[in-house]
Amino acid sequence: MTSKQPAESLYLQMKQDIRDSKLPTKCSLKQEQLSKQYGVSRIPIRDVLQRLKNEGWLKQTGKRGVMVNPLNATEAEDLYQMRMYLEPLLLGHAVQRISHQILGQATDILEQLEHPSLDLESLGDLNWQFHACLYQAAERPTLFNNVKNLHQLCSRYIGFQTSELDYQDNSHQEHYQLLNAIRGKQVEHAKALLKQHISKAGEVLVSYLEAQPSL
Repeated sequence: MTSKQPAESLYLQMKQDIRDSKLPTKCSLKQEQLSKQYGVSRIPIRDVLQRLKNEGWLKQTGKRGVMVNPLNATEAEDLYQMRMYLEPLLLGHAVQRISHQILGQATDILEQLEHPSLDLESLGDLNWQFHACLYQAAERPTLFNNVKNLHQLCSRYIGFQTSELDYQDNSHQEHYQLLNAIRGKQVEHAKALLKQHISKAGEVLVSYLEAQPSL
């Protein structure tokens, strides 16, 4: 087994444990303790903690410590508002460049999303693949990379929304509506649908988090 394999497995397991509230949210996570808990050396623990911190799952506490980043209504609102404006902008550059091949690829991804046994990690990955295959057609790498970073920071919120708020069916229908607008080269309509898609999900999530301050 290569050194990358246990690190990736550890990364996925720790993300799942954060989702399942198996890691504490109000105290610092110690590398030595986590090393014993997961049965690995401190090197992959250190690397995974840094990766999870970069993706918004953990936050800095003290000089060297990290802790689980609690779900936060203000942070969720900031992330979704940024997405609301950047993603339609990027899509607007992409629509006229989106080929039948790209539309086919996007449709294939949506069909994969319909599989009933997908876990939250796979749902999140496929959701990003759907958006990414459309946005890459814009050939705007700076804008694309900023949107990609926002999706990484949103990934925990998207997973929570899918599991706790049962939003997957609504999101899936909106994806198909978006594809139909793109297929018809309806640039402004596609941008409006995407903005609405992001804002509706964001408003539902923020409202829920505001009513659940302990999360």
